[in-house]
Amino acid sequence: MADLFDRITGSRNLLEKIVNFVPGFKGYMDRNARRDADKLLRETIAAKLEQQWLRISELQRQLIADGGIDSVDDLEAAAIKLRTLIDRVRTAAYGYAGFFDAVKVGETELERLYQFDEALVDRAVQLASAVDNISASVGSDGFPAAVRNVATLAQEALDAFNSRSEVILGGPDTSATPPAVQ
Repeated sequence: MADLFDRITGSRNLLEKIVNFVPGFKGYMDRNARRDADKLLRETIAAKLEQQWLRISELQRQLIADGGIDSVDDLEAAAIKLRTLIDRVRTAAYGYAGFFDAVKVGETELERLYQFDEALVDRAVQLASAVDNISASVGSDGFPAAVRNVATLAQEALDAFNSRSEVILGGPDTSATPPAVQ
């Protein structure tokens, strides 16, 4: 048992020696940790948004079954915007892919990226509430407004996500801040 403990602590000491010996190695490990965290965050957000898209799809099926075919087109427009957001979040390069190697991302930019990520999480929660509102308003006068709200929220989230990329790449407005979640 003591031999196993020595091997484990010896391995840790070897890693510490590498970190101290190789210039930039700690930064390399930090970049990998950021990439992994970014991947996990976006996979989680995409999964939460996917749940809402599935709920909308189920509502569409229910509307068709109940003879509410007129409402399906409007709901489909909202579903397409949500699907576009999901696909964009899910397929964007993870970990600011290569950006930490090719572009110097300073603490200020990193802080803004975290603000965008936080806003995206908030928007996912807001979208879930908006889909709840659609479910509750089926067959009422408030249904069209509830559907428009989901479409608007999905578009705003997509615009915010696109602005996040501009912060990383130094696009048109590198001073962009995440649009406020209302």
